Amino acid sequence: MLKLEEQQSLGEASCALSEIVSKPNRSLTLDLVQREESVPSTHSQHRGKLTVHAEECFSSKTTAEMTLKCLNLESKDLFSKSDPFLVISKVVESGLSIPVCKTEVSKNDLNPTWKPVFLNIQQVGSKDSPLVIECFNFNSNGKHDLIGKVQKSLADLEKLHTGREGENLFLPTPVGHDNQNKALKSKLFVEKYSETVQYTFLDYLAAGFELNFMVAIDFTASNGNPRLPDSLHYIDPSGRLNAYQKAIYEVGEVLQFYDADKRFPAWGFGARPIDGPVSHCFNLNGSSNYCEVEGIRGIMMAYTSALFNVSLAGPTLFGHVINRAAMIASQSLANDAKKYFVLLIITDGVITDLQETKDALVKASDLPLSILIVGVGGADFKEMEILDADKGERLESSTGRVASRDIVQFVPFRDVQNGPSVVQELLAELPSQFLAYMRSREIKPCS
Repeated sequence: MLKLEEQQSLGEASCALSEIVSKPNRSLTLDLVQREESVPSTHSQHRGKLTVHAEECFSSKTTAEMTLKCLNLESKDLFSKSDPFLVISKVVESGLSIPVCKTEVSKNDLNPTWKPVFLNIQQVGSKDSPLVIECFNFNSNGKHDLIGKVQKSLADLEKLHTGREGENLFLPTPVGHDNQNKALKSKLFVEKYSETVQYTFLDYLAAGFELNFMVAIDFTASNGNPRLPDSLHYIDPSGRLNAYQKAIYEVGEVLQFYDADKRFPAWGFGARPIDGPVSHCFNLNGSSNYCEVEGIRGIMMAYTSALFNVSLAGPTLFGHVINRAAMIASQSLANDAKKYFVLLIITDGVITDLQETKDALVKASDLPLSILIVGVGGADFKEMEILDADKGERLESSTGRVASRDIVQFVPFRDVQNGPSVVQELLAELPSQFLAYMRSREIKPCS
């Protein structure tokens, strides 16, 4: 084993992974630099170059498609049958279960058959890696009841399908009791199992598809006076970023490389521009004609400038900015552009147009659009979690139409300050949302 501290450093380079994979040949050449703390000279020395090339493992393109059903589920509701859904988790080396997939909620049904689920084999490890399949009864408060579970690998599930056999669900026994799990009459069946080679996110990038970044910032009065240090919008003279700036910078720094022209639409909402009424979608750059700014630096400058040119007001409405983003995505779709749009909304408060927002999201679920929401400050963000279908049911509009797919990812900023970065949490689902859209439209990378 080499002791690095005893070796002579020739230099180092750093970049975002997105910068490499978004290149046409997935190669990036970087200048090597010496660590700042160990450079006594005033001028930078030429230390050579480093070329990084990214390759994708072929196993990551193999996807298992399964149709799962259960029979004789136990009813957990007092006056009706259960509303079951499945959560499939992979088991990592530490024994921890990490959710990788879930089904929709099947209402009032003790013998449900769910829509097909797609599991990337690399995502779960391998065909022989253990998976935990848990069946829950949906509760609107987010505290779902465990009906039962099984632990099987993809290879086991394929055998269940081939043999047309069911597997009994079980309930773990409480700690302190004997280790025998309680077997249930309820059974899990694999109605369909197939493996196909699916196109990946990187295949679409290589074919010229782009992610276009957009941002919308909350300028409501609940953020506090921007001139005071306790405001969420306070611009620190020392250069320390506030939560809004951090979210813009961290997410934008990753997504910018997937966008060829790096011109980003940027809006504010919930403020009163000079000599005007409260606006729930105004151009951050102050223009009345165009909404785009140049690069991440352009967003940061427009944001700082807007703080001194608008009066913070309210209420907190999302519908207007979502509809504006959806309109841009819709126009791009009509032009057959190879674009997918990502709207980042940063907010400090509880939205007051929940149903209008749901309607806008259901409508937008048919478009090439994902919406990332960062909650800053200490507000109660329960309603935001309703918008993120990870927590349960798909969104439903006021007319009863259900969202065709989940397009929202919500993260409270306070939850990621000491753990994984806001980028990891926010962007975790973006490739799968992108692929779900492409597959639903049967769009192939080569088309």
